[in-house]
Amino acid sequence: MTPSCSSSFQHVSEAFSFLEERLPESLRAPRVAIICGSGLGGLASTIDRLPQVEFDYASIPHFPRSTVAGHAGKLVFGLLSGNIPAVLMVGRAHYYEGHSINEVTFPIRVFKLLGVDTIILTNAAGGLNPEYMVGDIVLLNDHIFLAGLAGIHPLRGPNSEEFGPRFPPLSDAYDLELRCHVHRAWATTASGEGKRRLHEGVYAFVGGPSYETRAECRMLRQLGADLVGMSTVPEIVVARHCGIRVLALSLVTNNAVLSPVPRGDDHLLHGKDAAELGEILQEGKADHQEVLEAGRSAARDMQKLVIQTIANVFQPGSHENPIGGQ
Repeated sequence: MTPSCSSSFQHVSEAFSFLEERLPESLRAPRVAIICGSGLGGLASTIDRLPQVEFDYASIPHFPRSTVAGHAGKLVFGLLSGNIPAVLMVGRAHYYEGHSINEVTFPIRVFKLLGVDTIILTNAAGGLNPEYMVGDIVLLNDHIFLAGLAGIHPLRGPNSEEFGPRFPPLSDAYDLELRCHVHRAWATTASGEGKRRLHEGVYAFVGGPSYETRAECRMLRQLGADLVGMSTVPEIVVARHCGIRVLALSLVTNNAVLSPVPRGDDHLLHGKDAAELGEILQEGKADHQEVLEAGRSAARDMQKLVIQTIANVFQPGSHENPIGGQ
């Protein structure tokens, strides 16, 4: 049953009150929230150790719990770049874990009550664009939300007027000024010798937990998607409903296979045994452990990019010339 507007707001308020009562004064109004995706929990190490306060998701009333490897399941409050109050979600809940779409996005509304005005979302994603390489970083500038178009939508049901309007627009969901800041930050943090590249692209949300078939990948690519993943978009929809500015970054951890499945009547396969045929189908198969490994190898570059971007946005004078004169 869809919760009523009042009960939903009540649950968010209870989680907010729990946190506010336990936070020191200096951390009660974080300006920025960061959601750390698969293998990217190392972003929490960028928070200054003192003051720092952590909460396990299980301790926060109504807060959804993550059960996926690579998602620690804790909120970390602290200061970034010396004086910017922030909150980090180290791990997120996913729709495929059995959470409702409303539960998945519950933390965003808690952030709204805490006073967050900017949210940075990170994720691990499969690359559909053939120009993308494993380890590249993609700055999201749009999305395809097939589940939402079909009615599995976090704003379905009575509107929570306390958070936002009945019909929020999403044509401007991905803040242009923030994206300009990311490109400026990349120019100063990217290693000249590194092979990692920064792109802008379109992310397609799928429910999961199975990885996509070849035909599904080709369909998403033909629809205009550059990446595919199982998170982020529902959170972005709710963040925009709440009036929170959005910045989203994907780490390409595997390349989706777009070529058709080999046909059983292909004469080139004649004479091959079962092991050889199995190896052919293994080409490009996605693996969660590889996703985590790719995340670890790219974590340092992602951390530097996010921290430099935050410094550019929130430090005095950072809003002047956001693209660094380029």
